[in-house]
Amino acid sequence: MHEKTGTVRIPLASAAEGLALFGPQDKYLRLVERGMEAEIRSRDAEIVITGPEHELAALEQLYSVLLELVRGGYTPSERDFAYALELARELKADELLDLFKTSITTTYRGKPIQFKTLGQRRYVQEIRKKDIVFGIGPAGTGKTYLAVVLAVAALKEGKVKRIVLTRPAVEAGENLGFLPGDLQEKVDPYLRPLYDALHDVMGPDQSAKAFERGIIEVAPLAYMRGRTLDDSFIILDEAQNTTPEQMKMFLTRLGFGSKMVITGDVTQIDLPRGKHSGLIEARRILGGIEEIGFVELTESDVVRHSLVQQIISAYARAEEEAAGR
Repeated sequence: MHEKTGTVRIPLASAAEGLALFGPQDKYLRLVERGMEAEIRSRDAEIVITGPEHELAALEQLYSVLLELVRGGYTPSERDFAYALELARELKADELLDLFKTSITTTYRGKPIQFKTLGQRRYVQEIRKKDIVFGIGPAGTGKTYLAVVLAVAALKEGKVKRIVLTRPAVEAGENLGFLPGDLQEKVDPYLRPLYDALHDVMGPDQSAKAFERGIIEVAPLAYMRGRTLDDSFIILDEAQNTTPEQMKMFLTRLGFGSKMVITGDVTQIDLPRGKHSGLIEARRILGGIEEIGFVELTESDVVRHSLVQQIISAYARAEEEAAGR
């Protein structure tokens, strides 16, 4: 028995709206048609969607929501379109209306920094509500970038007096002692992603001044021992490469008026064989404490090139297959 088909029409106010919704050389249109059976066409200042009834409601919501965003001055990217389609399949695309209309803060050039996914919004909300938050997820989900953005915003608003950035230096089997230069030069390569985010939000000049005045401090994780950090926004990046002892040491540095954000990707552990990850241990031990936030970001929250999302998904499938053997 064949499924019933139907037609939905969405009126357009101008050809420019159709162009924004279909993308350059109909790129966004092809993206939608690859994932759906329906036929989508632009005719006489309207979008006409013809296809199976089970797809019509999703596609009507998709184009209605994106059209409202376009009319509000937002220009959707290819990534936005792919994410909107993913949500529309579950009839949740309308949640994007608030998401894309809200900005977290602005860059030093005045460009708004906005949420890109519902997972990112949940992550930011947790950081604003709680003193310790773990952001766990794959590369490209914005977990480090958003933590730095919120740290700078807290500094500008006078909620904290300084920002402390730290990261365990174990990548690629290197040891800080074998790297050339003084401590700052040794640590710099490990903290480059944090610097990039700082420069985006504060600008290179203001970032440099904040470092000189000690308002922003960077240090390897080992240098945290014995300190209590008051009135600070502390970010521990690449936390999957901490040992359980290092993680406990770090978390107990929390002082009054401070926030901690711990970010990591449990699929990218570079610790020596036999060493357990402090991030995995912390999730197990601290997961029941309501005042500590745990936000799990997934491949659907990846905001880099669409291929990055596909690569992460492919590796995840391969690991699942290997575990099932």
